[in-house]
Amino acid sequence: MIGKTLAPTRVYVTGRLTLEAGDARLEQTALPGRQGRLALAYLTLSRTRPVPRDELVEALWPTHAPRSADTALSAVVSKLRSGLTRIGLDGAATLDSAAGCYQLRLPPGTEVDVETAANSLDRAEGSRRAGDVRAAWASATVATAILRRPLLPGDDAPWLIARRTDLRNLLLRAYDCLVEIWTEQGDTTLAVALAKDALAIAPYRESGYRRLMHAHAAAGDRADALRVFERCRALLREELGVDPSQETQAVYLAVLNK
Repeated sequence: MIGKTLAPTRVYVTGRLTLEAGDARLEQTALPGRQGRLALAYLTLSRTRPVPRDELVEALWPTHAPRSADTALSAVVSKLRSGLTRIGLDGAATLDSAAGCYQLRLPPGTEVDVETAANSLDRAEGSRRAGDVRAAWASATVATAILRRPLLPGDDAPWLIARRTDLRNLLLRAYDCLVEIWTEQGDTTLAVALAKDALAIAPYRESGYRRLMHAHAAAGDRADALRVFERCRALLREELGVDPSQETQAVYLAVLNK
C-alpha cells in the first residue's frame, strides 16, 4: 500500500503549490525552499515515469548545480518525504527511489489540477461537438479556472517555460470553446471580453481575431469587427511582413458585406 491514508489526495501545481491528503495539507511554505517546490512540482508533472537523478538535479538547479549535487538532492528528497509523512502518507513509498531514479507514487484516484484541466477541456470539446452546450460550458469553465492560475510564479527554469507554454495553449483552447459557446448563445459581451483576453495572451494567433470578429458581428457591432481585422492586418504586416490568411480575410469580407 502506497500511503497510510485512504482520504482523497489532491495536488495543486498551479496557483499556490499544495498537496492535500484528506484534511491535511502540505503547503509550499512547508517545503524545503525553492528546490523543494521545484521537486514536488516536477515529480508531480512527471509522475507516470521514473525520473533519473541527473534529470532531477538539472530540474532543481537549472543554471548551476551544487558541487555535491547528490548530497543536496538527497537532502531535498529527505525533507520532502518528511513532509509527505506529516500529512499521513508513507513518505518513503510515496516518493520512491530505485535504480538511480525517483518517482512520485501518489495514491490511486489522486487528482492533479493540471490533469483535471486537460481532461475537462477534452470533455468540453467533445460535448461541444456532440451539441451538448451545457456540458461543454461546465467543463470548459472548470478548465479555464485552473489554467488561469500561474505555474510556480517567481521560479524560472527551461522545463517550467515549456510547461507554461503547454498550459497557455490549453488555456487558449478553453477560451476558444467558451467564446464560441457564448457567441452562439448570444452572450456577446462575455464572448468579446474573453476573445480579447485570448488575444492579449497570443496576439499573433489569427484564429483569435476571427473569433473576436464573429463575436462583435453577433453583437451587431459591425464597425468593431472591421476594426479588429484592420488591427490584425497592421500587426501582421508590421511585425511579420505578411497579410492575414485567406480564412481571416473571408471573415472580414463576410462582415463587410452584411
